[in-house]
Amino acid sequence: MTSVTQRISLVKQPRGGFLPVKLFSEEKLSDGKELFSQENVSPNLVGLCVDYLSRFMIGSDKEQAFEISLLGASLAGVEALAQEFLSKIIGLDDSSIANACKLVGFDVIYRAGISFYKPVEEIDPDEQTIANIRIMVERSLAFFSDYGPVVKDGFDLKGAYTNLITIGDGDFLTADTLWDFKVSKTKPNKDHTLQLLIYYLMGTRSIHPEFSSIEYLGLYNPRQNVVYRLAISDIPKETIELVEREVIGY
Repeated sequence: MTSVTQRISLVKQPRGGFLPVKLFSEEKLSDGKELFSQENVSPNLVGLCVDYLSRFMIGSDKEQAFEISLLGASLAGVEALAQEFLSKIIGLDDSSIANACKLVGFDVIYRAGISFYKPVEEIDPDEQTIANIRIMVERSLAFFSDYGPVVKDGFDLKGAYTNLITIGDGDFLTADTLWDFKVSKTKPNKDHTLQLLIYYLMGTRSIHPEFSSIEYLGLYNPRQNVVYRLAISDIPKETIELVEREVIGY
C-alpha cells in the first residue's frame, strides 16, 4: 500500500514546490488565548487528537471520527482496549482528551505498520498538553462556524486510486473548499500543498459527488490559528496536468 503522504515523500518537487505556499492567501484568526510552550505527547499524536476530537465535536459519530485508530487497534488485536478508550470520550473534559490521546496511538498501525507502534499505555498527557488540545479543538470549532458547515469529513478516495497511490484519507470538505488540518508550529510547506492538490485531483475522480462543487484548497492550523486558502482557478493548468501524470499516475 502506498499512501498519499508516502508517495509525496518519493517525489522530487521543483524549487518552491508544485504548488508554492506563497500562492495561498493567509488570514490570522484571534481568540486571545496562548498555548503552553511544552507538551509531553508527540506533535503527531497531538495533531491527530485535535483532528479527530474536532470531527466528533462537530457531530460525527465517535466510531467514524476515530475510525483509523480503531482499524489500527483491530489489526493489533486490541479492539477491547480501544473500545474502552473510546467509551470514555464524551467531550472536551480532561478524561476525554486523555483517552483520545491514547486511542490515536493506534493510528500508526494502520498507516505505517505494527513495527512503528509504541504501547499506548505510555501515552499520558499532562495538564498543559490537555489544555493545549482543548484550546486547539475550540479554535477548530470556531473556525468551522466561520467557514463551514462541514459537508464531509474523514473521506477516502475510493474510485480514484492508481498504481502509484493506493490509499489516502482527507480531512474536511465544506460547500466550496477542501480543507486539511495541520497542527504544527511552522508554516505549511510544499509537501502540505501538494497533498491538498492530490486530494482534490483524486477526489474529483472518486465516488464522492461533493467534490464537484469544490472551488478552493484550504489549510487550517489550529496551533497558530491561521487559515491559508487558494482558488483552484488560480492553479496553472500545466501544474495540474503534471501532478496528475507524474505524481498520481493518471
